[in-house]
This record gives sequence, structure tokens and C-alpha cells, in this order.
Amino acid sequence: MKAKSLLKSLVIVGLLTSGALANDPGNLTKPSPKVQSMINKFKLEVVDYNYTKSKIGKGTHNSAKAVLVDARPNKKFKVGTIPSAINIPDTDYEKYIGQLKDTPKNKEILVFCGGWKCGKSPKVANMLKKDGFTNVKLYQAGEPEWSKKNYKEVDLVVVKAAQANNSAVIIDARPYKMFLKETIAGSVAIPDTKVDELKGRFPVHQNEKIIAFCGGYKCAKSHNVANKLISMGYRDVNVFAGGLPEWKKAGLSTTKSAGVTVAKKAPSKPTMSKNGAKLGLDEGSIDGEWLNALIKEDKVPAFIQIVDVTDLSEFKNGHIKGAINIPAEKLSAKELEAKLPKGKTIVFNCTAGGRSIEAWTKLKEAKLDISEVFYFDANVDCKGNKCKIEVNEALGI
Repeated sequence: MKAKSLLKSLVIVGLLTSGALANDPGNLTKPSPKVQSMINKFKLEVVDYNYTKSKIGKGTHNSAKAVLVDARPNKKFKVGTIPSAINIPDTDYEKYIGQLKDTPKNKEILVFCGGWKCGKSPKVANMLKKDGFTNVKLYQAGEPEWSKKNYKEVDLVVVKAAQANNSAVIIDARPYKMFLKETIAGSVAIPDTKVDELKGRFPVHQNEKIIAFCGGYKCAKSHNVANKLISMGYRDVNVFAGGLPEWKKAGLSTTKSAGVTVAKKAPSKPTMSKNGAKLGLDEGSIDGEWLNALIKEDKVPAFIQIVDVTDLSEFKNGHIKGAINIPAEKLSAKELEAKLPKGKTIVFNCTAGGRSIEAWTKLKEAKLDISEVFYFDANVDCKGNKCKIEVNEALGI
């Protein structure tokens, strides 16, 4: 019996060391070989969902017990991140690292990105270690796992889009007297101390998008409401941590601001590219559901060329049928453009959407022609040409 117990302990320790132990019983997901090699090379400890959850405190930026770092592109970060996280994209490390200038070098830091196949988090974790931070860990399951289990923190742009498009229930979690004094136009008053008696104000359908806010980054009331909603079974719960102060700072309409027009819907945008590709709501995106349906039916039009921007090893492991591989990360904008097929509508894709957005942004910032260049914002998991695709939410931003 002792020998069996010892063997079992050694197996568990080995799994923990490799970062391959699943976050939940029965969840067999683990880092891709490439990501695992980075974890081993940089000597990084991988933590799970429960550990990460225990570190966010009340969800506010000042109550978190560790610094959470989102290594994805800023655009992905704004759409939704783990509460209290800051953004340090791997491709813009020097630009964003100043956020940690006053952080003690021994402070615990948890880095995450777009899931088990995403190499951005180990890259940023290694950069942090090189900068002298001594307690850096990975939550490698990252945003995809978190968003399935808990609420997210969203940026001002998301709330603006939700208000303009009437696409979410916006909840003011402050006391009712403060709500009456001034609030975001169109929001509903559900103080965090009155949730149980006012639960009839919540949407009937639990998949409805909900955004809670209160008095700013140090205010926990919106997080309290969000936690309650999650416990009630709501699946798309978000907190606008900047709250009313951030909304007003941006000069946006409140119930108190006289003579200011409530946010209007943005002018109508083209729905199709010149070549006939269906455009997504977000700038530069392809309509994810449209493309996914074509991929499933093996009917991607000949004028579309899907360009997988991941590394060659990832591409060989699996990719969307018909895709070509151009690892874009280390290429300059002009080098990337030179490699793209001519006369085609280009759609960049990767494993979690981040690198495809970066490839498109690289061309845009270089002021190159991107009129028929788009990105596919989706989580793509392929074995050979058999792909499981989850399209990420579009917000029109």
C-alpha cells in the first residue's frame, strides 16, 4: 500500500511540475507542446482557476492579493478580462511595463492570455522574470476558461457600444439615492444591498448580457452584484470597473447632464467587402459566424485565402482546411505584406484571435492597403483539418 501511495504521489507531482494537471476533474486540457516547452524552459509554475479566483479579492484593483497581467492585445483586453487585471501585451511590453514601476519585485504576479495554446503569457512571464520580478506564475487556462466560469471586467468602449446598440442590461449597483442624483443614461438601479428583493429586475433569460458598474475602480458594489448574478446562473456577466467616474471623464451622457445627447448608434458601416466577404462588427474583422459556417460546410469561397499566422509547428499540428501558413509575429509589416497572396481577400487566423488581430494591426499601423485584409476573431483548435471553432463576441468597436 505504501508503494502504491508513493507512486501515486510521484505521478501527481510530475503532472503539477509539467503544468499538465487539469483544472477540474475530467478536464483533460493541457498546454500545447510548444507552450509546455516554454513553461519548462522559463521554469514557470502553472496555477489553476481556483487559485486565480482566490487572488482577485473583491475584484477591485486595490483588493487583489496578486497582480494579474493579461498578455493579450489591448483590443482583446478591453473586450473582457479577469477582474483587477492590467494589460501588458507581449508585443508591446516596453510600452506597458511602466504600470509595474512601483510594484515590489517580490509581489506575486499571475500572467494569462488566450488559453492552453497561447504562448503570450509564458513570454510575458519570462520578460517579467528578466526584469527582476521573483514571484511570477501562469494561469495558462486563461481568459477562455475564466469567462466560462465567472464574470469579466470590461472597458468603457464595451459599455458605450452596449448603450448605443441597446445590447445589454446596464446595472447601477450604488445606493438608490446616488442613482437618482446621477447615473449612466438607460441603466437600471439594483443596489448591491438590495439584490434579493430586486431580483425581479434581472433579465428572464440567463444568457442576456449584463454590465454592472458603481463608483469607480475602488468600488466593490458592482463586483458584489456580479458575483450574485453568477451564483444565480447568469452566464454573460460583466463589470465596468471604471464606473460612473470614468464615464463622466469621457464626456458621455448621464441623467444629470443637461443638453447632452445620449450616445447614438454609430453610422452604418459596409456589410460586405468589395470582393464579397461578409464583414464583422469590429473594425478589421470578418463576420465570424459567417466564415465558421462556410468552414464547417467546406464552402469557403475561392476568393478568400485564410492565412494562419501561427508558428510552423503549430500549423503542422492542425489548421483550417485550405489555410496557408505565414508566421507573422517576427515579420515587419512590409515583409508580411510581401508574403500575402495577391488578388485575394486575406483572413488572418490563429488559435485564440490575438495574433491574427496583431497581424492586421501591424499592416494598418504601417498604412498599408488593408481594404481586403481581415482577421478571424475565434478560438480555433485543430487536429489535422478537423477543427473546433468558437467565435468570439463582436461588439462593434
